Amino acid sequence: MTTTEAQLSERRQRGIIKIHGPEAFKASHKAGRLAASALDMISDVVKIGVTTAELDQLIFKFAMDHGALPATLMYRGYTHSSCISINHVVCHGVPDDKPLRDGDIVNVDVTFIVDGWHGDTSRMYLVGDVSRKAARLVDVTYEAMMRGIAEVKPGSTMGDMAHAIQSFAEAERCSVVRDFCGHGIGRLFHDEPNILHFGKPGEGPVFQAGMIFTIEPMINLGKANVKVLSDGWTAVTRDRSLSAQFEHMVGVTETGCEIFTLSPQQLHKPPYSSL
Repeated sequence: MTTTEAQLSERRQRGIIKIHGPEAFKASHKAGRLAASALDMISDVVKIGVTTAELDQLIFKFAMDHGALPATLMYRGYTHSSCISINHVVCHGVPDDKPLRDGDIVNVDVTFIVDGWHGDTSRMYLVGDVSRKAARLVDVTYEAMMRGIAEVKPGSTMGDMAHAIQSFAEAERCSVVRDFCGHGIGRLFHDEPNILHFGKPGEGPVFQAGMIFTIEPMINLGKANVKVLSDGWTAVTRDRSLSAQFEHMVGVTETGCEIFTLSPQQLHKPPYSSL
């Protein structure tokens, strides 16, 4: 019997962490690679003067051309195919007709549904001549995510992973957003467990082979406090400091973890033009 959305939602409500098999890993790799390919596709388009609405339309067309569905489109009333967050926007930025400006740092977050499975990833882009402090924040955020991923293996805890992210970011005089977290993913967009990006070693659930989830730290140049604007989606830093985010979707293997959302064009870390 095929698992229904209602059954998946019930599992999440009960706090059950799904353990997936090889077929789920194969499906997650396919969905994750396509989402990463969409971010590759726009890497040469994110430039001064381009609007976030134009980027969103390119992502929608890419999904349609490849037999995928944008998971965010009409999700809880959201009407776009991506979230695009600029400068002090922490996450869930809504695409609009405002053009990108010289010096902007931009996060583009894409989730595609491919054959019923979700692929979820986000990446930072640098627009024009970006300040040293903004570029440094982007570098710190990417490194924090990768240090967290390096801790993911059977027997380690979510606290081990979270502490690796937090300790690195704070040593670089940045702060880790606490209001948003990663999440389990598969046939359900947001599943158990919640993946915190701050914590203490040895605490939290233990990683087991077969878990699939996102790691997506949001790192601020100022304080960690955020607020959600009146549109109900856009989250910004309270002190207007810059914020950056990267996101990978991973699966725990018998010996470590597999990243499902690596860039097919090796465009993992900006500035992409130098790779």
